[in-house]
This record gives sequence, C-alpha cells and structure tokens, in this order.
Amino acid sequence: DSPLLLSAVGGNVSISCATSRGVNTYKKINHLLAWYQQKDGESPKLLIYYASTRESGIPSRFTGSGSNSDFTLTISEIQAEDAAVYYCQSFHFINSQRVFTQ
Repeated sequence: DSPLLLSAVGGNVSISCATSRGVNTYKKINHLLAWYQQKDGESPKLLIYYASTRESGIPSRFTGSGSNSDFTLTISEIQAEDAAVYYCQSFHFINSQRVFTQ
C-alpha cells in the first residue's frame, strides 16, 4: 500500500521522492523529475516538471524542490480538493533509450 498522509484543511504537507539515478534540475531533457496528481476515477494530472516548474494553471501552493536524487512536493494551505494520490516520475535518456520511473 502507498503511504498515507493526512492533513487538516489549511495545513501543509511535504511528499518526498528519492530517485536511484541523479536528475538534473535545469531545463535539459536528458534527465528530469515530474510530479502528478491523480484523483479517483481520473487520469494523472501534471503538476510540476523540471523538479520545480509548475504546469500552467497549477496553483502556487504546489511547490516542487530538490536536486540530484532527493525531491519534495510541498502542498501549502491544503484544500479538500487536494485529496488524491501523488506520484513522482523521473525521466532519463540513457544510451539512446528513454527510461521512465515511478
């Protein structure tokens, strides 16, 4: 089972993600880190890419941080609609092969 994090509305939550291979945080496609939100019955929604860049339309209370192999998604001022499963995904272009990890 996935770890469960609980917060009262208005609280803050931090979700950690550790990758087995280092990820560059600058805008280079070879290695990147993204965060997704998936609500019940819906497809995953991109929140953050390049570790800290918010997708268009994502509220500023969603913040990505970290570098190399350790990353964090912070949700500030939690709202009821933030109830979801959150995933981190790393992308690597290694030896001409695209590698995605969850």
